Amino acid sequence: MNLPLNATPQPAALASPVVELRQYTLKPGKRDTLIDIFDGRLIEGQEDAGMTIIGQFRDLDRPDMFVWMRGFDGMDARRDALTAFYGGPVWAAHSNAANATMIDSDDVLLLKPAWPGAGFDLSGTLRAGLTADKKSSRNKPLSAIVVIRIHHLRPGAEGIFASRFETEMAPLMTAPGARVLATFVTEHTENSFSRLPVRASEDVFISVMGFDSPQTHARHEATLAGSAASQAFWQAVRQDLTRPTETLRLSPTSRSRLG
Repeated sequence: MNLPLNATPQPAALASPVVELRQYTLKPGKRDTLIDIFDGRLIEGQEDAGMTIIGQFRDLDRPDMFVWMRGFDGMDARRDALTAFYGGPVWAAHSNAANATMIDSDDVLLLKPAWPGAGFDLSGTLRAGLTADKKSSRNKPLSAIVVIRIHHLRPGAEGIFASRFETEMAPLMTAPGARVLATFVTEHTENSFSRLPVRASEDVFISVMGFDSPQTHARHEATLAGSAASQAFWQAVRQDLTRPTETLRLSPTSRSRLG
């Protein structure tokens, strides 16, 4: 992602131990409206309340979906940060406009790193300043994308799946123009802020990857499909998967830290 000259470096921030993956279904044609509100009005207010806004994206395959991730220092910290933000002046000022763009905002997975060190390392990342051109990421040719894959698992299989993925699959996934950014499993601790529902009954393993371009992603997928080691892994874990894997191809907004 190309940043304007006024882009400011963010403080070093290692992986949040609790992360939300949020997928919003929006009213037709309202995604850019929400992104303008989110990027222009809601990022700093959330971070001032104690959260880390990790990344926000346009879904390349679903034009009315807005996908974003935010992190917290723990479940108690999540409760305190969400209480402060949703009870505070920033949300009060912009909630009506944001909510007016949405059909559904309850598709939320509560996650934790799949193994020690598997979360996001945001040290050294940049976020474009508030004066970034709001249209800069709408019409320019696609460059870097983020791809999230959600693997749905039978109850109790998360630990075994994560261990095998770390040792067998992850080494196959780093290639020129492709990098594993983080991996997560479900955080099963009781929702600490019940006002915002989460998909508490889900058992998932999630990988987050960065690619230099959609074409790099397509080549990477073709390479893995032809890899005997990759095929052996998926054959071995097939019994642990309960439904088809979801793949989210995402284009970062102009102020996303991931991308």
